[in-house]
Amino acid sequence: MKTQRIAIIGGGTAGWLAANHLGRELHADPEVEITVIESEDVPIIGVGEGTVPSIKAALRRFGISEAELLLSCETTFKTGIKFQGWLDAGRHGPENFYYHPFATPFPGGVDIAPWWVQQGHEAPAFHHVSMSAGLSEAGRCPKRVESGAYEGEVDYAYHVNAHQFAKLLARNAQQRFGVKHRLATVLGAERQPNGDIGALRTKNGERWAFDFYVDCSGFASLLTQQVLKVPFVDKSHQVMTDTALVQQVPFEPGAAIPPYTLARAHEAGWIWDIPVTERRGTGFVYASSCMSEDAAVQAFAHYLGRPLQGFEPRKIAMKIGFRQEFWTHNCVALGLAQGFVEPLEATSILLTDFSANLLAKNFPRQLGDAGALRGHFNAATRYAWERVIDFVQLHYHLSDREDSEFWRAQRCPTHLSAVLRERLAKWRLLPPHSTDFSSRFELFNVENFLYVLYGMHFATQGFPISDLERQDGAEQLAQIHAHTRQLLKTLPSHEDWLRGLRRAAGR
Repeated sequence: MKTQRIAIIGGGTAGWLAANHLGRELHADPEVEITVIESEDVPIIGVGEGTVPSIKAALRRFGISEAELLLSCETTFKTGIKFQGWLDAGRHGPENFYYHPFATPFPGGVDIAPWWVQQGHEAPAFHHVSMSAGLSEAGRCPKRVESGAYEGEVDYAYHVNAHQFAKLLARNAQQRFGVKHRLATVLGAERQPNGDIGALRTKNGERWAFDFYVDCSGFASLLTQQVLKVPFVDKSHQVMTDTALVQQVPFEPGAAIPPYTLARAHEAGWIWDIPVTERRGTGFVYASSCMSEDAAVQAFAHYLGRPLQGFEPRKIAMKIGFRQEFWTHNCVALGLAQGFVEPLEATSILLTDFSANLLAKNFPRQLGDAGALRGHFNAATRYAWERVIDFVQLHYHLSDREDSEFWRAQRCPTHLSAVLRERLAKWRLLPPHSTDFSSRFELFNVENFLYVLYGMHFATQGFPISDLERQDGAEQLAQIHAHTRQLLKTLPSHEDWLRGLRRAAGR
């Protein structure tokens, strides 16, 4: 029997990303009907405002123009993440920082990591092996005025207003792919004798039957957890941060709009500071086992320069981990219904986009096909989750801060996964190489690990290199620096580029 009626429970970024991926893949079949069921009673979490460069490929596939994204979602460019204060202040200075840029560390095409390791203390900060960090520090836009859509001088992603981004995705899914939209609060579901979900039950007492269900109901996980009873795999022993306080703040008049996310460490976690065109989205992430809520609110108010009296940021509890299975019977969980890891590297939209695309490419066109497709989807998605959690944990584990219980606890090697422990042992001998990442389901690869490892002064023994390799490394770095200086002279500032786009569009 053909899979014809698909229900996506929940809107927001997750639900509408799923709708676009499935719509793009299935819209050629007129018998397939996709419906997003969105509740008016359940607010969108709405703090996933940072993306990574892979989102550009998805938006292209959906047919969304970059200009529309930039003009409709308070969008700014994101060339990477600036990590401030993640190392010991006494050893590295109170304002120590490093960048995790999106640009390749080897624009010349030659891996100069072995050369960089051999330079020891004479080597520049590792983020200077790309052009992106210097441009970010200077507040330059990654694009020229004449750059093509989704193209720039260095790679980039976006900061977006999460609510407006979901609306953009919703418009596109409905207008381009014919996705239907219904407003209703789903309370539960009926199960068939074989365990499949047979129909949804709504707040108004209605019963809606579909062939296939996509659970995008957020932390509630209405179908996956509450109906199908899929267990949760707790990963809080790897990532301790479990709470976030969230506050939107206006820009000060005349303030620059940085083209990067700021991740500023504090004694029990970190603060995100994300600029969109109209405001800053900020969040105070902390481990409740190491800091009380009162202390967190006070520290957050101090960071924002706000009086403590009347300061009431929104609190979000973060349960770190993922479902034991993501596709169970005729239901797939996506977004927060699938799992959660704190937002250090913009992982929420990344994992949702990855999983929704994987589902679309492996969607069961016939109801009986699910059994042959489910195992691959679950294995691939679990692997992606495991490695993403490794990457987030790496940032904490590598820190040499010893000024609080939180930072001392992060360095415990027994909390590392076997894969990360093995990789770190290898990287103490040799720099990371692309061949260390054998799966196409690694969402962070050698470039990402190089920036974080050597941004945090990870010690690699290295190996002897030839005079020719030394010369190649020095020459390539000199070329990168020369190209950076040239771009600093010719690229517009981030604010000027964005203002120019709005003027050209008559906004």
